[in-house]
Amino acid sequence: MAPNNPNPRPVLPPLREIIARHGIGARKGLGQHFLLDGNLTDRIARAAGSLNGIHVVEIGPGPGGLTRSLLAAGAARVVAIERDPRCVDALGELEAAYPGRLEIVAADALKIDAAALVPAPRRIVANLPYNVSTALLRRWLDTPTAFESMTLMFQTEVAERLAAGPGGRDYGRLSVLTQWLCDVRLLFNVSRTAFVPPPKVSSSVVQLIPRSAPLAPARMATLERVTAAAFGQRRKMLRSSLKSLKVGTEALLRNAGIEDTTRRAETLTVEEFCALARALDIT
Repeated sequence: MAPNNPNPRPVLPPLREIIARHGIGARKGLGQHFLLDGNLTDRIARAAGSLNGIHVVEIGPGPGGLTRSLLAAGAARVVAIERDPRCVDALGELEAAYPGRLEIVAADALKIDAAALVPAPRRIVANLPYNVSTALLRRWLDTPTAFESMTLMFQTEVAERLAAGPGGRDYGRLSVLTQWLCDVRLLFNVSRTAFVPPPKVSSSVVQLIPRSAPLAPARMATLERVTAAAFGQRRKMLRSSLKSLKVGTEALLRNAGIEDTTRRAETLTVEEFCALARALDIT
């Protein structure tokens, strides 16, 4: 006899029916593109690892496609942050189907402390609204170890920037800051046709595993200053692009152990940027 499913799915109406009933037409201003394919949302939930006993924060759940998959995957509790009142109402039906395991927070995710919503162990799993995805990530990087992991969908262009290594055109400020604090894993791509309505670009799922300690010592504020200056004029040599820091750039580079002042920003490793930040702090 087959074992009982410890997390049986309740019988739920199709998502398209939910969308029609609540009049949830995707709004461009909210960056909404809904995932209705249960196989795909299940794949994203599986990518987050075993969710048994885990508290999950989801951003922008829309009508609840991924939310259904997270609950069915065994998440102890899902807190879904949604600012669209139409979607909040629709998610109420799902909340009733999973009593005590789904909480809907009607709020702007940029204005809320996600980690404060659930106890540890906690993870973020989300199909992020495109228009605020990088702003949300930057906010979470202030306290990355608050979460065991962040399994997130971005535009493919952004995902590739997160994972890019030195030497490529995708490598930039976001690459350095994210990789300094997290192990970045580019998991899989998602076709634009998987969404309703289809966006103009493809998407990718990325997993960020916060490091127990940053890759190298540095202050976040200083590292941000250095990377902003270096990548702000990325075609210039570092001895020129770093002049906006208002210090002697050649001495700064030497103090950071970077002897070749003709190098450009995209050639520096994360550790070298951290060395520059430390050198700037003692200048």
